[in-house]
Amino acid sequence: MEVLLCPEPSLSIRIAVPCLLNRLNIRSSLRFPAEIGGRWIARARLPAVKAVIDSATLDQLGMTESEIRNPAVSSTYRSSKLPKPNLTVLEAQARVCTGPEMTKPLSEEQAFKVFDTILRSVRGELKDEDRVSRAQLGAFFAGMTIRANAFPEATQWSEGEKRAIGTFWPQLVRALPPDVVFIADPEGSIMGSSIGPQFVGNDTTEMRLVGALREVLAGGHLGYEEVQGVLRDVLPLNVEEDGKDSSKESLVSAFLIGQRVNRETDRELKAYCLAFDDELGPPPVADVRSLTHYGEPYDGNTRFFRSTLFVAAIRSCYGESSLLHGVDWMPPKGGITEEQMLKFMGANTHLTPLQAKDLLEDKDLGFAYLSQREARPSLYSLIQVREHIKKRPPLATTEKVQQLVRASGREAVVAGFYHEGYEEPLLMLMRRRGVHSGLVVKGEEGALSMTTRLKSGNASKGLPVNYCSGFRSSTTASALEVDGVSRQSFSIVVDAKDYGFQSTDTPRTDRSVSKNIELGLAALHGQKGPAYDRIVLNAGMIDHLLGCDGAEDVHSALDRAREAIDSGRALKRFLNYIKASNKMK
Repeated sequence: MEVLLCPEPSLSIRIAVPCLLNRLNIRSSLRFPAEIGGRWIARARLPAVKAVIDSATLDQLGMTESEIRNPAVSSTYRSSKLPKPNLTVLEAQARVCTGPEMTKPLSEEQAFKVFDTILRSVRGELKDEDRVSRAQLGAFFAGMTIRANAFPEATQWSEGEKRAIGTFWPQLVRALPPDVVFIADPEGSIMGSSIGPQFVGNDTTEMRLVGALREVLAGGHLGYEEVQGVLRDVLPLNVEEDGKDSSKESLVSAFLIGQRVNRETDRELKAYCLAFDDELGPPPVADVRSLTHYGEPYDGNTRFFRSTLFVAAIRSCYGESSLLHGVDWMPPKGGITEEQMLKFMGANTHLTPLQAKDLLEDKDLGFAYLSQREARPSLYSLIQVREHIKKRPPLATTEKVQQLVRASGREAVVAGFYHEGYEEPLLMLMRRRGVHSGLVVKGEEGALSMTTRLKSGNASKGLPVNYCSGFRSSTTASALEVDGVSRQSFSIVVDAKDYGFQSTDTPRTDRSVSKNIELGLAALHGQKGPAYDRIVLNAGMIDHLLGCDGAEDVHSALDRAREAIDSGRALKRFLNYIKASNKMK
């Protein structure tokens, strides 16, 4: 059996990159020892990497399944230290912790099963992965409370839910901790409890959070300063330090999901976006002519090729610097991220903003990646909570519009989105950042990758794939001036065939980090095909839509991107980044 085994994904570069480069006939000066830390790693052709090892092979290797980490698959980047949520309650959260129109009330059978699970858990009858976490309790009851208080009749409690709650509440009110009873019945108006109206929190850091939650659980909204004050009071969230039964975990979960269920206002989104700008001090300023901040969805891709990492290497060849940011793994999708690819290939993914600045200024590089873990540790502390609340919180929108490093020259922000209605809030946040240009893209899976494949009219919910909307700095008299910068707005659905591309199916990666890398490196090596076309399309169109120098004509912008690949310059910069990132001290 051909297999790649490695207890730490970051070590896999020693095998992965040589295999890829050899397969593509790419020469590299990088050195990769075949043995690491006394553990031999099988030399494997990457297409044969498998996520599941049979028991006979494990016996031969003298290893157990718990020791196996396959860095070729995105799901293995989830930290083993994170406790898993209870699946019964998590499925219920997916139905009830959403908006006024999208919520799907539970049937009587489902409701009885959920409340029985919660009761047995708080009584201590369920252990480990079967246990319902404090975060799940906070999110589930927040969704139920807001539905009762503020939702239209069609998505309020069903008759089955009412019967289940009526059956279980007398027992739950005695078994649940006070913070969860407060979330379930904050004013005593739903279930007649006296605990909720009297609850003020367990310490001073919770007092403002509890006060804000009263408004949120009633279906209301908060001011800019109020949201920022709450976030700064309670973050970073240290579940291990606070204890697995910390009330803070349930209250924070209720706050995050409650704000999303209520549909955040612009001022609330601004508060999330800007709350931790100075967490590490003022951002460093890179001495570059142009800098684009790439805001890919942090939870990654699970189906299709993700191109942005390779696009950044191309754009750096002609002076368009790019700063990428994200995480190693993020729920709910837990898909392929830029950090996983870089880590798989051995790049340093623990850079500070100051180190990223140096890489951006390097004339042989011109792009960099920053992990939220280093750049915004307070927000990174919420990953466990985010998995247990099931649905995406407001941060899933605002974390895409960050300026972790500033530029002395012009700046632009690009962000991916999927659900219609979030394109304008994203652009609003970009304008608030004061950048010269901003762009939102509905690429495949809600990521930034536009496709060359022709889509039928009903292939995507809401706006079509390849829909782009944005603004760019302008000198025309009709441009709108905001924050002292004149900007011209636009929207377009990019049809790749208009620019000479053939319609091709998007390459599937299906959570395979190694497959995504192989496709990208093959394209950077000049191998023509669907991945090559998508990288060229995304590089050239981004340049054109942002109003970058030399990209006024779309065809010229696309030709410039092709030349960066076919000359070998983009591949050289990509491989140089791996080496240079590891030299950072």
